[in-house]
Amino acid sequence: MGEGAAVDGAAPAAAAQAPKKHHDYHLVDPSPWPVIGSASAFVMALGAIFWMHNSFAMAPYVFALGAAGVLGTMFGWWRDVIREAEYGGHHSRVVQLSHRYGMMLFIASEVMFFVAWFWAYFNSALFPADAVHVARTELFGGTWPPKGIEVLDPWHLPLLNTLILLTSGTTITWAHHALLQGHREEVKWGLICTIALGLTFTGIQAYEYWHAHFAFAGNLYGATFFMATGFHGAHVIIGTIFLSVCLARVYAGHFSAEHHLGFEFAAWYWHFVDVVWLFLFASIYVWSALGAAGAR
Repeated sequence: MGEGAAVDGAAPAAAAQAPKKHHDYHLVDPSPWPVIGSASAFVMALGAIFWMHNSFAMAPYVFALGAAGVLGTMFGWWRDVIREAEYGGHHSRVVQLSHRYGMMLFIASEVMFFVAWFWAYFNSALFPADAVHVARTELFGGTWPPKGIEVLDPWHLPLLNTLILLTSGTTITWAHHALLQGHREEVKWGLICTIALGLTFTGIQAYEYWHAHFAFAGNLYGATFFMATGFHGAHVIIGTIFLSVCLARVYAGHFSAEHHLGFEFAAWYWHFVDVVWLFLFASIYVWSALGAAGAR
């Protein structure tokens, strides 16, 4: 039965009493998730601080409680957003546009997050014997990478991971175009391939970390390497989860050629992860290897 159809005489009366919407915006209903999420994040941070300082025996349990609250908030809040989009009919074209702007700003903030790690790396890589920072000559030996650091071969596992991420960019694009054309089976396979490639990337990076000849602590090269590539690896894991949720939603019958913001944002995020890796590969892997070869 179509929307607004009258079943009996009470239906038109109820429809007349319902408040009419005279705008294209979505005024969200009151939600408990901001309060629950804030309180859970505070408890998680408090537990982490006490745990790191070994000042409270129950700190790990406090941290676990806060983390559970944060994860529960994420699940509940995003579930509500999905319901608003799929069943509530609240995501009009104007609302979708505002969501796109929000996602663009979020990705821009993530870009600046990685700018900080690139800045830390290049600040040392470009000026290993800076006359102003005289301690660098002693710490780095006047070269970058610092003397005694055995860098990773960029043309081995890092190159393989680069090819994997570039391939994943093509599979997610395949899935996106399939969705626009209404080929849902191809959407599923495109997502499955992208998720599998993301998991493979994470496994190879874990293997690479395990066999690295330098540590996080004790040298600036290791600190900048693991912070930059490690946070990128965390983003790959987040993107893989994002895509997995999209795959589950495709199986649930969500998304259409006209309305698929959740899928679109996951694809944007994944392409952002790909581009960041290309910069990491060129600067931290290739540049470091060339510097180490020139210092020999």
